[in-house]
Amino acid sequence: MKINKEQIEKHGLKLEEYNKIKELLGREANLLELGIFSAMWNEHCSYKSSKIHLKKLPTKNNIVIQGPGENAGVIDIGDDDAIIFKIESHNHPSFIEPYQGAATGVGGILRDVFTMGARPIALMNSIHFGSPTNKNTQNLLNGVVSGIGGYGNSVGIPTVGGETKFNSTYNENILVNAMAVGHANKNKIFYSKAKGINKPVVYVGSKTGRDGIHGATMASAEFDENSEEKKPTVQVGDPFTEKLLLEACLELMKENSIISIQDMGAAGLTSSSIEMASKGKLGIELDLNKVPCRENNMSPYEMMLSESQERMLIILDEKKEKKAKKIFDKWDLDFVVIGKTTETNRLVLNFDSKIVADIPIRALADEAPQYERKWNKPKIKKNNLNKYDLKKIKIEDALIKILSSPDHSNKSWITDQYDQVVMCDTIQKSGGDAAVVRVHNKNKAISISVDSSANYCSSDPKSGGKQIVCENWRNLISVGSKPLAITNCLNFGSPEKPDVMGEFVECINGMKEACEFLNFPVVSGNVSFYNETNSKSIFPTPVIGGIGLFDNLNKIINMKTKKVGNLIIIVGKTLGHLGQSSFMREIYSANEGSPPEINLTNEKNNGQSILNLINQNLITSCHDVSSGGILISLAEMSMASMLGLKILRPKKFTDLNEYFFAEDQGRYLIEIEVDNLKKVESILKKSNIFYEVVAEVQNDIFELSKTFSIKTEELYKNNNKWFKKFNAIN
Repeated sequence: MKINKEQIEKHGLKLEEYNKIKELLGREANLLELGIFSAMWNEHCSYKSSKIHLKKLPTKNNIVIQGPGENAGVIDIGDDDAIIFKIESHNHPSFIEPYQGAATGVGGILRDVFTMGARPIALMNSIHFGSPTNKNTQNLLNGVVSGIGGYGNSVGIPTVGGETKFNSTYNENILVNAMAVGHANKNKIFYSKAKGINKPVVYVGSKTGRDGIHGATMASAEFDENSEEKKPTVQVGDPFTEKLLLEACLELMKENSIISIQDMGAAGLTSSSIEMASKGKLGIELDLNKVPCRENNMSPYEMMLSESQERMLIILDEKKEKKAKKIFDKWDLDFVVIGKTTETNRLVLNFDSKIVADIPIRALADEAPQYERKWNKPKIKKNNLNKYDLKKIKIEDALIKILSSPDHSNKSWITDQYDQVVMCDTIQKSGGDAAVVRVHNKNKAISISVDSSANYCSSDPKSGGKQIVCENWRNLISVGSKPLAITNCLNFGSPEKPDVMGEFVECINGMKEACEFLNFPVVSGNVSFYNETNSKSIFPTPVIGGIGLFDNLNKIINMKTKKVGNLIIIVGKTLGHLGQSSFMREIYSANEGSPPEINLTNEKNNGQSILNLINQNLITSCHDVSSGGILISLAEMSMASMLGLKILRPKKFTDLNEYFFAEDQGRYLIEIEVDNLKKVESILKKSNIFYEVVAEVQNDIFELSKTFSIKTEELYKNNNKWFKKFNAIN
């Protein structure tokens, strides 16, 4: 049967790409082969528009065991311990079917981690929704949060934090980015590279159904008014089966029987088999009649492209086959040898005693298109804030309005739906700068933070790329940990648009600068393009997930003020930058101006000095200054402890709004005891760091002399009311 133009387009391929396929095969493809090429050559799997730019990012240093290219990144945290982590998007499926889209996003990222030999110890997420006034927002929010909680809670992995943001740019394309973190022995890491000839290829886990077919292809295309019709491409998850699969795999990994292992994620059996063979420079031959199916009369096309969840592909030592099967039988999971490795360097598929596909592995992997897309240098928004009379705005009114806004309001309505303490190693959960999870049975811990800043990137992608790396760095430092490495999820519109591609390129350039300067490598990640509907793109939204390390549990701190009479010092200089600030968005509904400048020297110097003070036990609490500026950060510290603050008036600023709501970067608020003031000042002066005392801790009043006074309890009520009102109205 000759493939026609309509079939090519339906599979998300361009005519010139299909012509290349014919050239590689030396003939016409059949429909199954077309589907396989479609899965492997789509944006989601091949990174054909982003690969050349991703290579710029720093991915190595002395603690990186495995960087990008595997299921997840691996870093060394000493004592033969390794942390394995990654963040990935499940944006399109979550918009179409929010519960299952979000749930299977969690399931997929968990498999990326435990397939490498790690026991998952924490989950995080970054979720972005449209305007609260949009008719779909509340339903999408409820479904996504329920899906994240339902899956993570059932598997028994704590969801320890994340972020939730609202903006009309996501009205038709929400973002659901899920991060998983696991702990493993660094000498017992498992990889996906196939080795050996005639080794059994084993299918384990759930049976294959028709759900998720063309899921990866759907994730590599923009939406239109018919997106609801794509519901069949959304996978259906079963967290209880995932738990069984997790335990069975970890039990098998104690034996020396696994040669390679790969999660059946995007593109299912197709991508897992091809990735293993490609990395090992081998071939794979499969008998599709042996694939465990849960539906009748499934075709080879459906089996190869299904994205049914909770499945793995393993290449096994043939001598250990019986013992391995016994383990999976115990956990009541399918364990079937469906093929073997070969020396042919080809993917050969058999069905009903016939060869139904025969493709060179290289054609599917190495020969996938790589595009150097045209891109336009973004036009940077200039600050044009003089037209706003800032002095007309009462500082207390601005404080309450920002604290009561969707982005800044208390998110406990969301996080209360997540089990944050299961496994009993969560030391600090959501609500602070970073979550903290102990390394089981050891006197050390890791910090985890997820951050994004779409408004900064929409104004100046390069500066925004730098800023979000630095924001993550500060969050990890603010709890007392040493930042180690990051994973990223890069959410953008269509790469075929030069303006969107320009945002992506410049964002990568900014991230590169920050990561190199801070020695903060990118060890894993994901690119999500085509986040747009009817040609309208989302804001560029890079999401950063970072890991930090505590070598001593006694060094962990938080943002809660501790004692009446203690002083609050700001570390880092305030210049009064309000462009792209929360103040301008919430008070004036203005998305104007450029983001604050990023001084990487100051970022590094200030952060290292904060860690120095923490290690000398000179800081009792710490909080970075980010969205909302000094006053919002002070309010968050006050509400965390329910103590009050007596705030000092700035000496060099006549406009209080400009000072207290500016979002200049590289700043921290630290609480110290009065007796330690001279020691702290001496250390900061030696490092040539700007600082000043900004407040004193008091009982229950949050006040600025001669300007406003409010009970901390009232701040807390205002900070908590938005979600209650939103859910009541809707």
